Amino acid sequence: MSRTLRVLVVDDDFMVARIHGRFVEQTDGFEVAGTARTGAEALELAAALLPDLVLLDVHLPDLSGLEVLERLRVQSREQGRDVAVVMVTAERGAAAVRAALHGGALQYLVKPFEYADLADRLRRVATTLATLPDGGEREEEVDQATIDRAFGAGRAAVVPQGLPKGLSAETADLVLEAARAAGEISASETADAVGLSRVTARRYLEHFVDTGAAEVRLRYGGTGRPERRYRVTA
Repeated sequence: MSRTLRVLVVDDDFMVARIHGRFVEQTDGFEVAGTARTGAEALELAAALLPDLVLLDVHLPDLSGLEVLERLRVQSREQGRDVAVVMVTAERGAAAVRAALHGGALQYLVKPFEYADLADRLRRVATTLATLPDGGEREEEVDQATIDRAFGAGRAAVVPQGLPKGLSAETADLVLEAARAAGEISASETADAVGLSRVTARRYLEHFVDTGAAEVRLRYGGTGRPERRYRVTA
């Protein structure tokens, strides 16, 4: 990484903010620029500190983090700069995830999570920023491969945390990516795509249904039991 990315941590719980800040400092190439506990404070510090990245909770005491996300976009344009946003929140609602995605958040990470989960998101954002550098006054054109790398690295992946025993966040991410790419998928198709047994693939998919990250419908054929088809909701 060519430079250290400065991060603004936004969370109304000072202990949680401290933990997230410590996670940031543990990750090579990142440092904490400041901490905010309200939406208004987040906007004020973002304008003053000019961070590269904001870790943003949805539930804040004054403004919704989603509203802060919208205001950050306007504020950044007025300042002639960009700021990346990673939503870090306990909010699992599909509407919130869609709003974050449409609002420009690069990642959406559900609490509680481990250090490795946040570090992975931070590195994805760093890859995106490095892939599409600021060209200054003379804007540089990029090819389709570069665009694909940027969107692939920065896409707002949402992996529900608190997985049941025996399931891993890394495999969960792969299952979600397979389901998202397919549009709709069965446990057998997921097993083939990811390299799992059908039973294990179904455990992941059913967990996503339970947590609201996916929905299921029954497809009836001519004979036998109906097939369960899964679709990512975010």
